[in-house]
Amino acid sequence: MNKSNELGYPSWLQQAVFYQIYPQSFYDSNGDGIGDIPGIIQKLDYLQWLGVNAVWINPCFVSPFQDAGYDVADYYRIAPRYGTNRDLYKLCREAHRRSISVCLDLVAGHTSIEHPWFKASSQRKRNIYYDRYVWVPSPATSNDIGLTLIPDFADNGDSYVANCFDFQPALNYGFAMQDQPWQQPVDAPGPLEMRKELIKIMDYWLGHGVDGFRVDMAFSLVKNDPGYKETIKLWQDTSREIHAKYPNMVLISEWGNPEESITAGFDIDFMLHFGVNGYPDLLLNENCFFRRKNGINIQAFLQPYLDMAEKTEGKGLISIPSANHDIKRPRADGRTFGDLKVIFTFLLTWLGVPFIYYGDEIGMRYISGLPSKEGGFDRTGSRTPMQWDNTPGVGFSSADKPSFYLPLDPRKNRPYVERQAGDSASLLHHVRKLINLRKQHRALQAEGALIPLQMENGHHFAYLRQSNDERFLIIINPSTESSRVRLHNIRPGNITPLICNGIEVHVEENNLEVRIAGVSYGVFKL
Repeated sequence: MNKSNELGYPSWLQQAVFYQIYPQSFYDSNGDGIGDIPGIIQKLDYLQWLGVNAVWINPCFVSPFQDAGYDVADYYRIAPRYGTNRDLYKLCREAHRRSISVCLDLVAGHTSIEHPWFKASSQRKRNIYYDRYVWVPSPATSNDIGLTLIPDFADNGDSYVANCFDFQPALNYGFAMQDQPWQQPVDAPGPLEMRKELIKIMDYWLGHGVDGFRVDMAFSLVKNDPGYKETIKLWQDTSREIHAKYPNMVLISEWGNPEESITAGFDIDFMLHFGVNGYPDLLLNENCFFRRKNGINIQAFLQPYLDMAEKTEGKGLISIPSANHDIKRPRADGRTFGDLKVIFTFLLTWLGVPFIYYGDEIGMRYISGLPSKEGGFDRTGSRTPMQWDNTPGVGFSSADKPSFYLPLDPRKNRPYVERQAGDSASLLHHVRKLINLRKQHRALQAEGALIPLQMENGHHFAYLRQSNDERFLIIINPSTESSRVRLHNIRPGNITPLICNGIEVHVEENNLEVRIAGVSYGVFKL
């Protein structure tokens, strides 16, 4: 059950299915129009019913919310709009009662300009907090050093390095290569103190019941760091120390390169819209694999994925998320519930650890054209309130709609949980069945063997998942084209359809004859 076993990650991740919660949009318990932690507690029974066994909650610490909480002003206190620290402790206890792990979002590379550390650091008189951030003596410019500099802000007369937006000053973990006298090496006192503080933050929340962290922009800590060599070393040291005290905790990175991040000591990394190629070709691009028409071959995703999977096997896990708060939902661009059933059949029978973005399990839409909220810009349309029922407030909040964190999906046919929970043919039930099937069979879990199969038609895809004592065949067709194909040398014995629509399989000696309808899927036990 820990990092010291034969695996390089906590063994509970083998069966993990994560659910990402954008807290301000999930469920409002007090009628102020903003989702909160007590609201998450009230919906834990739903998550247990769905079958997920871990949640990742987007930033919930004190913040001015210029970037939706990714601008932290206090790492040790829950933002009042979400509740209190005690609410978070209770959430952990109640989640654990339901065998659900709780992971928080940790912004390790920068803070808000409203953080007390930064206010002290920017004072005219030097103090112990000056080296908590990266300061550049004026009159240097961004062009001089290749970093974003914000001048004329601090009383100390220096410019600070921004890690993302201008109001997010970079914390000082040092420079791997120093070519200016103000650039501190990674083992200077300031960067070493920042490392200690990072451990202290993690230790505080883990000690109160949290099970792990997803680390925002985990690659961004050490500056002037070609190949992220010093950043990798930093995270290796951090992972080693924190896992020694909390062996079952999970470290999840936003890195987008599993080979680098898992080498750095993370347990899970994502394939994303940046970093290693593959994810956009699977789900996001106009001609990606999961399109009804003009979709490309699965190989554009499969080859980079298999390369990463081989390099990280036994050391850490890769996630292919349904979506997240930074990209369009899978229901965007005209996809139907049928299309989403094909997508989820793939996501929940694939290697690694599935992450379901809240609302994707019912097919919530990406809402285009919304005014930017808290730095969301075009990402705002993926952050709208969870749709629980068909009441005017969709069961999200009792507040008047103008008070809602974001507007609702305006369409009358918007999906909602209550209706789909009562329909056994719904997308929600499809996702639930797949989650439960995955949890019951080791072959379908994180490191069951994967064997991609050759098929004559490039827009269909079939693969085997297997462990010592069981084998499963999965066939998916996101296109509208039907086909008949033969799978050779499968040696199926008996074949049992488990979750299928539009695919028929017949045994002919050691081969399988497969009839594939348009937009279809099938999970078969061999």
